[in-house]
Amino acid sequence: MKSIKYFAVAATLSLASFASFAAQSVSEQPADHAQKIGVITANGDTNLDSLESSLANQAKLAGASSYRITSVTGNNRMSASAVIYK
Repeated sequence: MKSIKYFAVAATLSLASFASFAAQSVSEQPADHAQKIGVITANGDTNLDSLESSLANQAKLAGASSYRITSVTGNNRMSASAVIYK
């Protein structure tokens, strides 16, 4: 039940627009047929906001134009992975 709750929150956050991030979070593969350039992970964050911020920073450093969160796990120390697109 907790994993469904975390997935729902992560899905909601991934749909939100954060203007300060260079890479844009998307809910599906970008419609402009952007090319997948890799996978990134973040570990050790204590809430979903900081976890998404870590993923966004990694996507920006990798030169991605967008990213899609594919998994979020954990209770106190969370981890996540995302696919990045260019």
